[in-house]
Amino acid sequence: GLVLLLTVAIIVIITALSGRSAALALKLQIPIMIAVGLSLVALLLGVFTKDLKMPEWEATYRTAPAGFWYVFAVFFPAVTGFTAGIGMSGDLRDPSRSIPRGTLWAVITGAAAYILVPVLLSVSNAVSVEELASPGMGVWISVALFGPWLIFAGMWGAILSSAFGSVLSGPRVLQALSKDGLAPKFLSRLSAKGQPTVSTWLTGALALAAVALGNLNAVAQFVTVLFLMLYVIINFSAAMENLVGDPSYRPKINVPWYISMLGALGALFVMFLLNPLACVAASLIQLCIFLYLRKKTLRQRWGDVRAGMWFSIARFALLKLKKYGAVSRNWRPHIISFTEDISREVDLVYIASCLNQKHGIVTACKIIEGDLEGMAPEVDRLEKEMNRVLDEQDLIAFCEVNVAPDFLTGVINITQANGIAGIHSNTVMFGWPEKREKLISLLRLMRIISEIEKNTMIMRLAPIRRNVTKQRIDLWWGGLEYNGDLMLLLAHLLRMNPEWEKARIVIRSVVLSEEEKEGMEKSISQLINSARIEADADIIVKTPHRMLNEIIKTTSSDADIVFVGLMVPEEGEESLYADRLIKLTEGLESIVFVRNACEFSGKLI
Repeated sequence: GLVLLLTVAIIVIITALSGRSAALALKLQIPIMIAVGLSLVALLLGVFTKDLKMPEWEATYRTAPAGFWYVFAVFFPAVTGFTAGIGMSGDLRDPSRSIPRGTLWAVITGAAAYILVPVLLSVSNAVSVEELASPGMGVWISVALFGPWLIFAGMWGAILSSAFGSVLSGPRVLQALSKDGLAPKFLSRLSAKGQPTVSTWLTGALALAAVALGNLNAVAQFVTVLFLMLYVIINFSAAMENLVGDPSYRPKINVPWYISMLGALGALFVMFLLNPLACVAASLIQLCIFLYLRKKTLRQRWGDVRAGMWFSIARFALLKLKKYGAVSRNWRPHIISFTEDISREVDLVYIASCLNQKHGIVTACKIIEGDLEGMAPEVDRLEKEMNRVLDEQDLIAFCEVNVAPDFLTGVINITQANGIAGIHSNTVMFGWPEKREKLISLLRLMRIISEIEKNTMIMRLAPIRRNVTKQRIDLWWGGLEYNGDLMLLLAHLLRMNPEWEKARIVIRSVVLSEEEKEGMEKSISQLINSARIEADADIIVKTPHRMLNEIIKTTSSDADIVFVGLMVPEEGEESLYADRLIKLTEGLESIVFVRNACEFSGKLI
């Protein structure tokens, strides 16, 4: 009875402190950590100031008749404290930097402490195996230096640290779920000091309900199963993110998908070993939460042939994409490439395929100028020819042949209409025109394409050798437009292909003075760190008599591919701008001019 009352009092006091001020609760963690550290030092000194012995290697579970898995289930919640730091990520100054470092250090130091204590006790001759199996703190006190003075302080420190961590992180998770609409709105209410008071007291009430059950070891078993279910979902989600390959999934620590999948399966297997009934109960709880969060369901009419099944899946996916297709996190280039002769411009489709890694949509489009009447046989023949060429080159793309009164009208109409549901082309690609007048027309066309929020790429490509490791991708950053964000993302996507994965991305920029160089270096370094894309920066100070095209030619002549930003020229200035672009291409093997006009303009996702 006394233990129960003491437990209730501790929960109420800690909940009240945490609900009043998170800063105060975090400051209290410092003396708590010192107390825990001193207790470990006292144990260490106590062991090595007394006689030592060889440890016994045979495992015994004298106070745990159910054996290893019972001990594992009761002990496991003690090693999940690192999740408390993750749950408080909203209060961190720099979450993207602190979460991975803090998580790793928490796991490493926690593992070291939990391994150190049993090893020290096992080699001390001051206690027997029977005494080690006895419950309570008597063993620690008999071995440690200064007896109970430091050990009791450390024990209470460990208890209070775990309690504070749970009462601080749990409410903030509930608050975040409430803000996202995944939990009742009242859970996101804040106090005058900005603390999630309602969520805090709800967390305290749940803790009191667990204590009221009486048998904390039984509660610990179920809590362990819930924690393992959490790790199943986290690992499975990480595996799926890796398999899907979203460009926005760029974790600081990139774990291979099969490792994450093994972690998910291993956690699921341990759940069954611990308690099959608790495992089923946890799975049912997760299923109920999923069904609750799922606002709408789609009834599918499954056919009895494969075509009907795939049609139903495609329809379901398109209906979902209609709702989520515009979310910038899932942005990837869906490219429509206009070609005159697919046999000569097959490298355009190759680069487009590399940029979407067989996840996005590439459409190769040919425009025939003329009247649609009587052209159907020719359209069909040309589409088959385009598909044949791409099949021979082992490239996957949708081929289209469209008839239009003129090239300009055809591009505008096709670009607007291309796509279905949530999958619409967002990037328009052109090859390098042979005539200067055609380039001028493309620049005029780019203005219209930008107005309908489609990106533009104009490429002049040397013949690209396949299955050859590429060495370098140069990206010229002007800083005046928003093209740099898209160019960096495209370079990152290009490097996710086997032939390009060893290529070094170099962000280059030209400034007029050493003062500007320092500021530009800082700006680009911050972008690289925030984007989590491996790249180097190279800032060049321009001398008065040196032309920009000469600098680019000299610096990037040996690059495998060069990205340069495009601006929309003023009306009537297209001819002068075309001449500038032609000069920029001189001496370069492959160059891609990029104009960013999509929904994440100016902010790399």
